[in-house]
Amino acid sequence: MSWQPVGQLQVDTSMHDFIANEALPGTGIDQRSFWAATESIINDLAPRHRALLGVRDRMQRDLDQWHREHPGPLTGTAPYEAFLRGIGYLVPPPPSFTISTAGVDAEISSQPGPQLVVPLLNARFAVNAANARWGSLYDALYGSDAIAQTGDLAPGSQYNEVRGAAVISMGRALLDEAAPLSSGSHADVVQYSVTGDGLHAAFDDGRTTSLADPGQFVGHRSDPELAAIVLVHHGLHLEVLIDRRDAVGANDPAGVKDIVVEAAVTTIMDLEDSIAAVDPEDKVLAYRNWLQLMKGELSESVTKNGASFLRTMNADRSCTALDGSTVTLPGRSLLLLRHVGHLMTSDAVLDAEGVAVPEGILDAIVTTLCSLHERAGRSRLRNSRTGSMYFVKPKMHGPDEVALTVELFRRVEAGFGLDRGTIKIGIMDEERRTTLNLAACVYEARDSIAFINTGFLDRTGDEIHTSTHAGPVVRKAAMRAQAWFEAYEAHNVDVGLAAGFPGMAQIGKGMWAMPDRMADMLEHKIDHLRAGATTAWVPSPTAATLHALHYHRVDVRQVQQNLRSRPATELASLLRVPVTASADWSEADVQRELDSNVQSILGYVVRWVDQGIGCSKVPDIDDVGLMEDRATLRISSQLLANWLVHGVITAEQVTAALHRLAAVVDEQNAGDPAYESLAAGDSSLAFCAARELIFLGVDQPNGYTEPILHSYRRRKKGHPS
Repeated sequence: MSWQPVGQLQVDTSMHDFIANEALPGTGIDQRSFWAATESIINDLAPRHRALLGVRDRMQRDLDQWHREHPGPLTGTAPYEAFLRGIGYLVPPPPSFTISTAGVDAEISSQPGPQLVVPLLNARFAVNAANARWGSLYDALYGSDAIAQTGDLAPGSQYNEVRGAAVISMGRALLDEAAPLSSGSHADVVQYSVTGDGLHAAFDDGRTTSLADPGQFVGHRSDPELAAIVLVHHGLHLEVLIDRRDAVGANDPAGVKDIVVEAAVTTIMDLEDSIAAVDPEDKVLAYRNWLQLMKGELSESVTKNGASFLRTMNADRSCTALDGSTVTLPGRSLLLLRHVGHLMTSDAVLDAEGVAVPEGILDAIVTTLCSLHERAGRSRLRNSRTGSMYFVKPKMHGPDEVALTVELFRRVEAGFGLDRGTIKIGIMDEERRTTLNLAACVYEARDSIAFINTGFLDRTGDEIHTSTHAGPVVRKAAMRAQAWFEAYEAHNVDVGLAAGFPGMAQIGKGMWAMPDRMADMLEHKIDHLRAGATTAWVPSPTAATLHALHYHRVDVRQVQQNLRSRPATELASLLRVPVTASADWSEADVQRELDSNVQSILGYVVRWVDQGIGCSKVPDIDDVGLMEDRATLRISSQLLANWLVHGVITAEQVTAALHRLAAVVDEQNAGDPAYESLAAGDSSLAFCAARELIFLGVDQPNGYTEPILHSYRRRKKGHPS
């Protein structure tokens, strides 16, 4: 790496060139003004970043000491609560308030629907996610286990007509549920037609009918025959595609070849847990992808079934209304961007003292600059129709850290001449101190907040680390049964409802982590909507398409209205630490928990360190592919670190498990030509990183995995350690 002086800063050459040659041109901002604003923001806010990280460390030391003096599960929470208030961990609640965020796009303010989260470093994933606003229901059902894949329903190498019939049956069932006819079923329709008074459906006995609610008909496309019917239900659109020349449509009584559903209404492009960005080269690539998204120009060459083609961002969709006017619907998911948290620094820019700057400050400045292209109307395809920018801030601990982020965004707005409130903030409720003070956190961002979300995975990692000296934590699978979990999920929704989020901002829930188990997702993820969430995370476009079905089955706005009358979550429930009085598990259970966590750690870390892959589908101990990122890694490493502290497992057991399961992970990755064996042990950087995450886990700031991962990945890339 090489740096060049810009004012009092030192800027990595690749970052400087990207800003000068790609990001700035067309914004009306010159280099001198940009770097002057950047230097001013860094000089003013970086010291506050460092001070708040010091507060985290001080509080953790106090917590460790208190738990050493008060071991075991809490018999009552009053003394613990008093202690937390005494050290400033718990703060007084804010006055009653309602958020006042203005200019929020409908996808966030008022449209419940699925939310994709994808790594921004991967251009192909990013384009696919942007295009996942619309998905083929037939493809999603046929190609996943949403329909059983055994016996007569097995997909096979050729089209299976029995399976196809099951897909079509589920599609018609959706239409009957979401857009019922005045009489009869969509399954029995032999022809659809559109006349001046709306949509009509004919049956083989000559009867005709119309929609039970004619207002659900949005429009049609005809060329010249009827080719598409556009419907709406709970704000989400459905397109019934008709083509009797198509292989599927030719065998369908009504000529229906597919049902396309509006799916990923919003997508979070991720700069954080799902990527491995450790140096200026990585950051420039991520920023470039965001710039191209904001210009509407991101594309990626894709090879499928032996053919290569260029995948680009979809255009908007249109249809003709009954009055002859054109109805235009967004063709792409509304994009949010998740920055990094406060902890990490980036040597893409060094301050006046030669110290790497807080990475989150750099994210805010550079991604806003890239977003100016879309806001200025220079984008081929618009993202926000209100001119807003949506940045999600993860891993904040309490209201003071939220206040710093809000000030950072205000400073960036002022530096670029943007109206106050242009940048909307999303708060990840995934750290314990934020949960306990969530109303105060939202209050700090009350004029610009657009999103709160429960992140069970990071929240569990923080729960373990915060209370690690209280006793041995329960096994991973038992964590969801702990008192704090249900209270946490309910509390998040209650705070959002009390603050006036409905019609103003999103209330979200976390990720479905089993991308190959769509049948299970269809059965269980609907619970997120029943809990009052307007959005919930999914790992793929297919999952988004299938999760969209839940939003037709549940009226989230009605659910939220019903929840307003329930009693508030008790603080005592949120304070219950997930430790056991005695770790009386059998030797076999302890060994299985150890092996399960070691395997997931090794399987994830080997791709992170050796290949720079930040989000992986890692087979678990039962060969079930699970989506792993740094949040899941935090849980696994912190649990084992906790068990080491309390003697549930020994260092010798951990070491033996690491070596034994390295061979298992090697075998699971045998088909990857880029894979490097873990069996080499100490000579494998990935193996050493995995070991440190366990043995040094207690010493990591808030239990985060980034410092160790970044150190080893940088060594892998040839940087000095």
